Amino acid sequence: MKPTLFLLAAGMGSRYGGLKQLDGLGPNGETIMDYSIYDAIQAGFGKIVWVIRKDFEEQFRTQILAKYEGKVKCELCFQALDALPAGFSVPEGRQKPWGTNHAVLMGKDVIKEPFCVINCDDFYNRDAFMVIGKYLANLPEGAKNQYAMVGFRVGNTLSENGTVARGICSKNEKGHLTTVVERTEIVRCAEDGSNAGAASEPIRYKDENGQWVVVEDNTPVSMNMWGFTPDYFEYSEEYFKEFLSDPKNMENLKAEFFIPLMVNKLINEGTATVEVLDTTSKWFGVTYAADRDATVARIKQLVDEGVYPNKLF
Repeated sequence: MKPTLFLLAAGMGSRYGGLKQLDGLGPNGETIMDYSIYDAIQAGFGKIVWVIRKDFEEQFRTQILAKYEGKVKCELCFQALDALPAGFSVPEGRQKPWGTNHAVLMGKDVIKEPFCVINCDDFYNRDAFMVIGKYLANLPEGAKNQYAMVGFRVGNTLSENGTVARGICSKNEKGHLTTVVERTEIVRCAEDGSNAGAASEPIRYKDENGQWVVVEDNTPVSMNMWGFTPDYFEYSEEYFKEFLSDPKNMENLKAEFFIPLMVNKLINEGTATVEVLDTTSKWFGVTYAADRDATVARIKQLVDEGVYPNKLF
C-alpha cells in the first residue's frame, strides 16, 4: 500500500504575516507545498491529505486542489477549535488552535494507511521524502507502533534572518528516538548571544535559564516530518482526553497538544519506537518575511539545475 502525505495547513504564519501556505514562490506561482507534493509523488506516495481551516476551503480548492486533479488522489479535512471529544467544550476566551497533534487527529477518518506528516510551509527537499517514503512503504501490512521521524541535521535548518524553533532530538544505540525537546531560539551566535548569524560562530540554543548552549551541527532535529501508522490516531484520541482533563491546560488559553508531546509519551511508556532517519536534505522556508527573496532564489536555482521542471503541475 502506498503511503499518504498529510500536510498541516491550518495555521496562520504569525511571524511571516498572511497565508504563507498560499504564497507563490516558484517561477509559475508554485507554493512550497507544491514542491513537497511533487517530491512526495516522486518518492512513491499515493495520496495527499490536507488539514485546513474551514473558512478558507473555497480559496484552497480553487488555488491548490484544482491543479492536482487527475494527477494524485486528494482529500481535505478540517481543524476547528470545537472539534473536541464528547464531554469537553472550548474554554471561554480561547481562540488559539489546539496544536499540531490535534490537527493530525482530524485525519483519522480519511487516512487508513501509513502516512507522513509535514508542515506545508517548510521546503524539505527530495531526499527527505525518499527516506521517509521508503521506510513507510517497507512496513509490513498491519504494522503498529513502529514510527519514524526524519532527523534533519540542525546545521541544515537555520534561517539567516533570526532564530528558529526546532525539536532537538536524542537517540539510543538502535537509532530510536529517546527524547525530543522543543527549543524556540536556535541560531549561530557568540556565547553571550551576540554576533547572531555569523558563519564563524557555533550553533546555540537558549535554555530554560536564558543561557546559550552549544549544539553540534549534525545534531538531529525535528522539522515536523513524522511517519506514523493509523494506530497513532487511537493513542492520540485517548491522550487528548487526558490533556483536556488537566485543569492547567484548560486554564492556559494557549496550551497546545503538540506531536512531540504525544510521541514522548509513547516512547517513555514503551508503547512505540520512533526510528530517527538521517537525511542530507537542506531545509529552507519562510519563517520570516525577509526569508522570502532567498527562498525564491533557491527554488529558481533548483529549477535551473533541472531538479524541478519549470512548471510542476
